[in-house]
Amino acid sequence: MNNKTFSIRTLTALAAVAFVVGACQTSPTGRKQLVLLPEGQMDTMGAQAFSEMKSKQQVERDPATNAYVKCVADAITRAMGENRQWEVVVFKEDSANAFALPGGKIGVHTGLLKVAQTPDQLAAVIGHEVGHVIAQHGNERVSQSLATQGGLVAASVALKDRTGKSYDLVMAGLGLGAQFGVLLPFSRTQESEADIIGLDLMAKAGYDPHQSVELWKNMAKAAGGAAPPEFLSTHPAPESRIANLESHMGEAESKRRTASAASSCRRG
Repeated sequence: MNNKTFSIRTLTALAAVAFVVGACQTSPTGRKQLVLLPEGQMDTMGAQAFSEMKSKQQVERDPATNAYVKCVADAITRAMGENRQWEVVVFKEDSANAFALPGGKIGVHTGLLKVAQTPDQLAAVIGHEVGHVIAQHGNERVSQSLATQGGLVAASVALKDRTGKSYDLVMAGLGLGAQFGVLLPFSRTQESEADIIGLDLMAKAGYDPHQSVELWKNMAKAAGGAAPPEFLSTHPAPESRIANLESHMGEAESKRRTASAASSCRRG
């Protein structure tokens, strides 16, 4: 190896290190995180993925159900203090699930409404999902995977070509692993962080933060013991989740006392 080759490789390595270091930022709870992709690009890809989902999955058309879910979701997004109007879609799907994507997109499955039995409980779920977006968890988890493939180079390929393994990882980072064949779940740390951000949002929106605990009790009951032990899962066990929420309940209650009354959202 000659000096010129060594010099080029050294400079490339140093540039990669500088890129990764420069991409480090702090989450809303003060945790250090690696974020490689531009926020605007994640917004664009989230909007495009959401459009694709609407074209392939059955959408709930019942006006009362849509109005109810949108009412709660709008209250949560207003609590963020931004002017953007989020798009809210109810999907006709039996699983008790919901998601939020960069670009201001929220999806709620009809099956969730059997578990989130009150507006406050639905607010806890939507707040949690929006919390993932606020904390850029999708960007963070895909950045960690891209970093192992060369960081900047892999990210550039993903953004320009819109095909291949790197692009699939970006889609999975948005929370769409099932649709794109890549499993990239949120970590337990990210899930717990989203719980706290969601608790803060629902309190600011005027909803009862204690109902977040009732929600996870409902979730545990609905699972019927089918969930794996916590150490085998990236998701915190319901008991750990509840303990985490309760440890932040005092602050949430304080924010709720200073908030306006929650929107009067009625189930259809």
